[in-house]
Amino acid sequence: MSFLRTHERRRGLIAVSFAAVGFVISWYLIHHGWFALDKLWDTKEYSRYAHDILDRGLFPYSGFKLEYPPLAIPVFVIPRMIAGRHFSGYMEIFGIGMAACGVLAAACSTLILLARRVGTRRLIAGVALVALAPLLLGPVLLSRYDLFPAMLSITALAAIYFGWDRSAFVLLALGTAAKAYPAVIVPIAAVYVWRNRGSRQALTCLAIFAAVVLACFLPFLIGAPRGLWWAIHGQASRPPQIESLAASLFLAAHRLIGTHVVIYFTHSSDNIDGHPAMQLASVMSVLQLVSLLAVWLFYTAGPATKDRLLTAATAAVCAFIIFDRVLSPQYLIWLAPLVATLPGKRGVAAMVMLACAMAMTQIWYPEHFTQLKHLEPLESWAVVGRDLLLLALFGTLAWPEAPVRRSLRTLTRRWRRDRQMSGAFTARDPV
Repeated sequence: MSFLRTHERRRGLIAVSFAAVGFVISWYLIHHGWFALDKLWDTKEYSRYAHDILDRGLFPYSGFKLEYPPLAIPVFVIPRMIAGRHFSGYMEIFGIGMAACGVLAAACSTLILLARRVGTRRLIAGVALVALAPLLLGPVLLSRYDLFPAMLSITALAAIYFGWDRSAFVLLALGTAAKAYPAVIVPIAAVYVWRNRGSRQALTCLAIFAAVVLACFLPFLIGAPRGLWWAIHGQASRPPQIESLAASLFLAAHRLIGTHVVIYFTHSSDNIDGHPAMQLASVMSVLQLVSLLAVWLFYTAGPATKDRLLTAATAAVCAFIIFDRVLSPQYLIWLAPLVATLPGKRGVAAMVMLACAMAMTQIWYPEHFTQLKHLEPLESWAVVGRDLLLLALFGTLAWPEAPVRRSLRTLTRRWRRDRQMSGAFTARDPV
């Protein structure tokens, strides 16, 4: 913590310690009590993948179907290599790894807050969010690997914040190869580096990003191109998962006007069946792209400051989540370390909304997920409310500040004036 003055280092050490220890305590607590009722374990699937690779000698994507990006494979395999064939040992090793990722993510968020020299109350709020995130979200974290890409994302932003640009793009590339979503931060990070360090540094960082991503994907592009394409295309063409924003519209319509909704299992999740659902999922994919382009444009139109970097990166991740075809509960952990670092009143509002959205997830998951599949009213409306809250969170994060809106209006006026002048000169040209 060399960026802190001597008299601030004690405050910093205390804050980081509270974030790390608080996360560990929360992680311990979600192993007990009613949290332990969760039996919807993705680790069973992860362990099966590890068995196919280590025991059967199958090549991922060709020897067996795999829906996850290449860098997820080490996360699945390493616990099996350490624990052997005992699933209980696999769960323990996997859990230790994810807890370590959570501690690192909490520490990085706290370091960014300290570097911003926020007040004590704001520091406490940020530390509390990352430390209590497991309790807010519940036992879904215990058998998912999402803390790994979440750690890579917040570590990458911290690296950019402290001037380690190339390391940041390596981390973003690794995150992209692990879960895809960190790629939405890359355009924002590139603009920041371009504006503050120059075009050469930005192009070098982008080249590093591309090289690391290619290195992660290349063995499977060569050895299993069809299987890898199936994994990518399958996620982009799947039906709306039951907890997604698109699905929540069908749940609301079912409760309000009695429309018929059919749930079926595919892509390792429960989804809304039917042609209208697939059409709406396609619309959501378009909205996802448009919202990301808007976030990138708004960031480019304003000053490339560190605070705007944090806000725009968080808004981009939120857009990826809310308009995606899948909105599994564990995706919210992607946001917690990012939202904890946000500046101003916007950051405080974002923390409150995210904490509420995470807590609302426990209304149906894990104990009442069967009721959700049966379209029971409480669970259905909880999904609808959670998704609307996340949509409001995205609006809060993405809404451009006044200087950016003025800049965009100026650019629009110039574009219209140029078109009018171009049209006037064309009209005067002889035929």
